[in-house]
Amino acid sequence: MEGGEQFKRTGVTLILIALIVIVYFLLKPLLTSIILGIILAFIFFPVYKRLTKLIKSKNVSAALICVLFVAVIVVPLWFLVPTLLNQSINIFIGAQNIDFVTPLKKIFPSLFVSEQFSNEIGSITSSFVNKMTSSIMGEISDLILNFPTIALQLVVVFFVFFFVMRDSEKIIEYLQSILPFPKETEQKLFKSSKDITFSVLYGVIIIGIIQGLVASAGYFVFGVKNALFLSILTIIAGILPIVGTAFVWIPVVIYLLISNANLLSILGVCFFGLFSGLIDDILRPVFISKRAKVHSVIVLVGMIGGTFLLGIIGVIIGPLILSYLIIILEIYKNKKPAQ
Repeated sequence: MEGGEQFKRTGVTLILIALIVIVYFLLKPLLTSIILGIILAFIFFPVYKRLTKLIKSKNVSAALICVLFVAVIVVPLWFLVPTLLNQSINIFIGAQNIDFVTPLKKIFPSLFVSEQFSNEIGSITSSFVNKMTSSIMGEISDLILNFPTIALQLVVVFFVFFFVMRDSEKIIEYLQSILPFPKETEQKLFKSSKDITFSVLYGVIIIGIIQGLVASAGYFVFGVKNALFLSILTIIAGILPIVGTAFVWIPVVIYLLISNANLLSILGVCFFGLFSGLIDDILRPVFISKRAKVHSVIVLVGMIGGTFLLGIIGVIIGPLILSYLIIILEIYKNKKPAQ
């Protein structure tokens, strides 16, 4: 009798594993869209909760936030893509004609005594800039060429966004019901996961985007050429820990100096760039003062590994996966996760 029960359990387990594998391959093309929808739901959930208190309807609140997101972010971005492509082409062409060595010689004369060394540095720098600009230009071109596929992916994003936001309580209850942990451990796991997710999304991603936008304002205010393209690079640099917006705005200032730009423009870009660095000190305590903090090394390694594995969405998913692993290991060791 016991042998029969064991056989049934093994059979059910194998069927479950087979179904999970099949579902994975079924959803694999949509995995990025599903993850992005879940992330958006988490980011906008505080707004959704406040709106629900006013409107008293979950469906209307979730729908309004989705419409607002499309109107404020998606539509403007779509119209800006052609401009972004044009600017990336301009920078790609211009980068091939820029003399990178001469300004470096003026700044670091002792390092560029050897002509061979100077040529090598110039070649490496030029190659790096060309590859980076051509890569970004290719990504932007793909957005235009693959519009039908992207449109379908966006439909999935917004459906997941809407339903995860609206039914978040039911989803959490279901996940708690299938987890093989005691009640106390489940509560600790969910609290730690929520704090870590909040820290990564708000403390790293959102603050990084705000820093990038602040630094980028200087490009538009003071008429820097190809400001939109440089803004995208600055926002990406702002999200990456350790790197920061200075990775972009300082080379922009150096370029302005080399091209004998207006002194007011140079100082203005410097001001916005330096101010963007202060944003982290101002906003981080507001967002994550009482939440679990994620080490910069975990975030950086997770972002790089996640990008290789999942593409651009891996920038967000990578640090979360590493952080969740640490939480599980802490629970497995029956220790309280580090706060």
